[in-house]
Order: sequence, then C-alpha cells, then structure tokens
Amino acid sequence: MSQADLNREYRRFLDLLPLTLALAGLPPAEAQRSFTDDQLEGRAMVIKRAYKKALQLVRECCEQAAAAARG
Repeated sequence: MSQADLNREYRRFLDLLPLTLALAGLPPAEAQRSFTDDQLEGRAMVIKRAYKKALQLVRECCEQAAAAARG
C-alpha cells in the first residue's frame, strides 16, 4: 500500500469516526476507572463492526444520491 493510499484510508477512518462511535453506542469510561484487557478487546471489536457498517451506510447513501441525480 502506498503512502498516499495509507493517508487516504486514515483520512476516511477519521471522517467516519463520529458516525462509527455513534453506531457503536458504547458508554464512556467512568472517571478514575480503567477497562480490563478483555473489555478493551470487546470494545475494539464493537468499534470495528460499527466502522464497517458506517462505511457501508455512507456508500449506500452516496449511491442513492447519485442514482437520484441521474434521474
């Protein structure tokens, strides 16, 4: 993967991060309390799935908008 591709993927991830976190629906950490390794792994898996859904949602919306613009 070229540096330009990596930068593009990173930018896309950052752009989708607010939607991803909203879809994940994870509660914030309590003050003065850390997550266990298992909890962190579980949260990471939820965020990964939410990112895939966010990406799919954006693609579908763009395709629908393009189709509507065509006719």
